[in-house]
Amino acid sequence: MLVIRGRSHTWGPDLVREHSPSRSLGYGICWQDRAEVAQSLSWVLQRLKSSLAPGPWPPCPAVLNPSEPLTQTPAYGQRAIAGAQLICFDNPRPGRPYEIAITFPEFTCLCPFSGYPDFATLRLIYQPGPRVMELKALKLYVNSWRDRIISHEEVTNRIVDDWVAACAPTWLQLEADFNPRGNVHTVIKVSQGKRHPC
Repeated sequence: MLVIRGRSHTWGPDLVREHSPSRSLGYGICWQDRAEVAQSLSWVLQRLKSSLAPGPWPPCPAVLNPSEPLTQTPAYGQRAIAGAQLICFDNPRPGRPYEIAITFPEFTCLCPFSGYPDFATLRLIYQPGPRVMELKALKLYVNSWRDRIISHEEVTNRIVDDWVAACAPTWLQLEADFNPRGNVHTVIKVSQGKRHPC
């Protein structure tokens, strides 16, 4: 989110308002495409150049109708997570062994016995084979587990299975370090393939 702060004003993509109680803009800015982004930024820069001169503000080109809702259900993040797919791209150095380490500190799923959320830090280390995993797709995939009822052991193995099927790594290790609950701390470690020195 872009927020530009002036002396007494804040501009952002979902709300533009003047902090002075005597003049409230009530603008909502919704950026649908690059043209609207450019128009809105141009409008903000005009205001900055004018040093917040007195007088009415010029109309913003990307103003929402105040009667329209500012949010949608499901939210854009929920829609992105629902459509999550593991995406890979070609390994740029297929003949050279190298490792990629990724940490996901906010993993969550649901306990199959209590229904309570289980929280974990996932630590992935892998040596790419023909393909490399794309990071945004990984983020959405990991977040897709948050409402699934599954055990620590099963979710760790399922994630490894999905990642192996998607990118065929030479070697992969996933460590799922679950937060302690009831004085019990569980760490699940799953690996597949043969690790090469690098």
